Amino acid sequence: MSDSFKEILSRDSIFLKRDSLSPHYVPGKLPHREKEIECIMVSVSPVLRGEKPRNLFIYGKTGTGKTCSVKYVIKKLEEAGNAPNSYINCRVYNSRYRVMNKIIQDHLPKFAKPGYGISFFYEKMLDWVEKDGKQLIVVLDEVDVVKDLDDLLYTLTRSNDDLKSGGVSIIGISNRLSFKEKLDPRCMSSLLETEIVFSPYTSNELASILSARVKIGFVSDAVDDSAVNLASAIAAQETGDARYALKLLLKAGEIVDGRKETRITDKHVEDARNSVDEDITVDAISTLPGHQQVVLYAIAILTLTGSRYSRLGNNNEENYLMSGEVYENYSKASRKFHKQPRSARWFRQYLNDLEMLGLITMVESGKGQRGHTRFIKIAYSAAKVKEIIEKRMM
Repeated sequence: MSDSFKEILSRDSIFLKRDSLSPHYVPGKLPHREKEIECIMVSVSPVLRGEKPRNLFIYGKTGTGKTCSVKYVIKKLEEAGNAPNSYINCRVYNSRYRVMNKIIQDHLPKFAKPGYGISFFYEKMLDWVEKDGKQLIVVLDEVDVVKDLDDLLYTLTRSNDDLKSGGVSIIGISNRLSFKEKLDPRCMSSLLETEIVFSPYTSNELASILSARVKIGFVSDAVDDSAVNLASAIAAQETGDARYALKLLLKAGEIVDGRKETRITDKHVEDARNSVDEDITVDAISTLPGHQQVVLYAIAILTLTGSRYSRLGNNNEENYLMSGEVYENYSKASRKFHKQPRSARWFRQYLNDLEMLGLITMVESGKGQRGHTRFIKIAYSAAKVKEIIEKRMM
């Protein structure tokens, strides 16, 4: 073990610019998102004429380039002219109060103090926007995790009725297309003016993205082409997630450095996969809303103990659980974690969200099954999922 930073920093490494493999890095070019970027640019371009842009909502699975594309466009917009904006990570600022406070922090920091209420922040925002007719763009990343989302969206959209000049526009980013169903129908038509869906990347698209990052992030000839292709194929097979592919390369590079080797091969990517899968599982579960964690916990418990219907011979789908039994166990688990169980309609929505995140898989009941049900299977280690959720919820 070394107790010298100088010695540690002097060690050989295959990394040249490690940050370029981070999901937060915004490259100079975003391959395979040209069409989506142009749509975002068209949507926000009225700002440069002093006009209010249309509200924009962007959907797509994790790692499809949504946040990166929006940040890229906002940067271009700032370079082109006066474009006041607030980028807000709703995982951190997850309530109307916190979002309004963050807007004030960004533009009027002297008023962003504890003790002030939402109405105070709202009036200060209006005064600031109205003073010289600003067009403020509020980017709400992972907007669906905001606890009082209807209240927040109502506050931001209502501001345009209260302003004599200037305006406030919203860019909402969500991993869940279905989040719209939770909104108050009265604000849907005025709010969701423009919508863009980001599709998952293909294996070839991921390979070109990784190749570009390899040139920035690693020393010359440090990564085999076959390793890039393997990381791309694994990510495309799993979710089409560029973040996952980048994490595979980053972890593979760390393994190479740790072993004092000089080149990333297929073997290093394979070795990285188990570690990355576990990290992603922990991240994905830890950031789920409470009731979705409880549903996933019920699925994990049933997977470990065995389905009652399977034991009775009524379930022909190997290792799958019936949604009715999962709902029963979700209700029991909710009481265990001191939560009020939600209705069957909400339960179905939670299942859809978990499937979209790749945490479960579902198939519809086929011929010969009584009634209409869905069979559910957990996508990760049930024991690991149970352990993670118990640590967080108990």
